[in-house]
Amino acid sequence: MLREVSIRSIMSTDVLTFTSDENVRDAMRALLARGFDAAPVIDDNGDVAGILSTADLIVQESQLQFPAVIEILGATIKMPRANERFERDLAKALGATVGEVMADHVVTCRPDDTVEDAATLMHDKSVSRLPVVDASGALVGIVARGDIVRAIVADLAEADAGGPGDGDLDEIITETIAEMGEAD
Repeated sequence: MLREVSIRSIMSTDVLTFTSDENVRDAMRALLARGFDAAPVIDDNGDVAGILSTADLIVQESQLQFPAVIEILGATIKMPRANERFERDLAKALGATVGEVMADHVVTCRPDDTVEDAATLMHDKSVSRLPVVDASGALVGIVARGDIVRAIVADLAEADAGGPGDGDLDEIITETIAEMGEAD
């Protein structure tokens, strides 16, 4: 049951990380080389300072939307949130270092949190990955949506088999996918 499975058992510990002073172009190349769409940014203590995602990087090639303004009776009113977004996107578009481009508000979880806890956080906060940090805030791993889905599939396979299976997670997933293909 996923309420009892800890993140520790499904998280990746081989985590690509960046520091805020790294070059954005180098970071893009590193993400592509590893096949990732995001990676945590850590400070000198190993604590998570931000996260760099491909969404942050494509701003440099996008057409920025100028802030909306309304003119009423000769008065110009700027829409505050639109102006904030424009300023943030402009800074990212002009950024040369990871620190200038990264998102600095990061949702994290702990190794002893459950898969259910992580899935809830991802859903509620609309994030696709969670850096996993220890009690002192140091990065110890990362869990992505795909890790959660693999855990769900494994849990379903166990339930279908009537209990814990003999195979490892990858074997259970492979068998489940094969069974799904036979059903077509």
